[in-house]
Formats: sequence, C-alpha cells, structure tokens
Amino acid sequence: MTEIAKSGAAVISRADGRDDGEEWTENYTELPGGAGVSLIMESTTKEGVGPRLHMHPYAETFIIRRGSATFTVDGEEIVGRAGQILVVPADTPHKFRTGPEGYEAVHIHANSTFETTWLE
Repeated sequence: MTEIAKSGAAVISRADGRDDGEEWTENYTELPGGAGVSLIMESTTKEGVGPRLHMHPYAETFIIRRGSATFTVDGEEIVGRAGQILVVPADTPHKFRTGPEGYEAVHIHANSTFETTWLE
C-alpha cells in the first residue's frame, strides 16, 4: 500500500502487511515522486541463494545491511559484508550467493524499471 502525503512524499508498505524487515524479498518499480530508481528489498537467513548471472544497462548498487554474499562481478569474486556498499557498473555481468549467516540488503537499480539480460 502506498500513502501519498500532501507534499508528494510517498510511504510504501510491505505487500504482505508485515511491519518488520525479516524474510523480505520484494521488488519495487516506477516509484512515485519521480524517484527514477527501482528497488529490490531482500532479507533471508538461507545460505547459498541468489540470482543467476545477468547484467543491466545501468548500474546496480547493493547496500548490505546484515550477513554477507559472495558476488561474482565480471568473473571476479568479491565478498560483500554487512556495512558495505557494492556498486556494479552498467553492462557488467554479475551474480551472488548468500553467506552462511544469511543476507539482508537493498539493491538499487539506477532505472525506474528492471531491465535484465540473463546470461545463464
């Protein structure tokens, strides 16, 4: 549910009605207010999950809040941990797998909709 204030600011609630950040995977596109980005909110306690190799025609920024993930970015492995930010440039193949303590992050796509080319 989205609430729009008189100022035009928007508050977007979880689709499942929960009011916490646990076990949360949700995609947001075409956000109100001209945000110009799309988001993936992800929180899991599971190890070894993540998307297969893909790329976007825009940069993707990962703000890692909890846990870790091993990212493969253009063939190079990078471990991202809580408190770190990883930026993957446009047109760069990437994927990740969550670490043993799970993973919580916000993935920011520098585009109002998702444009993904799946490579595997």
